[in-house]
Amino acid sequence: MNIQPNMQPDKNAYHHYAKPAAPGAPLVFAFHGTGGDERQLSGLVAQIVPGAGIVAPRGDVSEHGAARFFRRTGEGVYDMQDLAARTQKMIGFIRAHRAASPGSEVYGIGYSNGANILASVLFAAPELFDRAVLMHPLIPFEPAPQPGLSSVAVLVTAGRRDPICPAPQTEQLESWLAAQGAAVETHWHEGGHEMREPEIMAATRFLSA
Repeated sequence: MNIQPNMQPDKNAYHHYAKPAAPGAPLVFAFHGTGGDERQLSGLVAQIVPGAGIVAPRGDVSEHGAARFFRRTGEGVYDMQDLAARTQKMIGFIRAHRAASPGSEVYGIGYSNGANILASVLFAAPELFDRAVLMHPLIPFEPAPQPGLSSVAVLVTAGRRDPICPAPQTEQLESWLAAQGAAVETHWHEGGHEMREPEIMAATRFLSA
């Protein structure tokens, strides 16, 4: 995937929910799953990172009325040119909000399609995040090497029986992240694509470390 130079930073590139951080609290970007919106994870973030600033964009791609962050042509088949363009746009959005919160720790959390756009941003611009939680990501391609990930801590959560994000591809992503030098952890549950309480607890521990 060829990521072009970043777009001009734009805080309003996406319709989004925003909440200012309490003094000394981190800024958390939250990315919803297919069919979700900017509120899907905002309550969860407020619960697991009390006082955090929150920026939660709404995906601007419609798939039969369901909001997504990039196009696909089938289950697990990504429009790679569109993914590259949407990643560039998201990088500009994140940079603009980071600039408005200088000095803050910056975290990212995404579920499903939201985890995929967050991962794609990490592949291209890892310096934007200190920590990232990828909940049920699916990366059906091998990213280019990214040594900048050595400064990022990443938690991957997954279901061993997930029909959308097969376990072997999650393991490949974990191995790739580790090979880039990222401090990577993986939390598994025995279910499918649903979010479960133990992985929310794992995210809480990870983001409060």
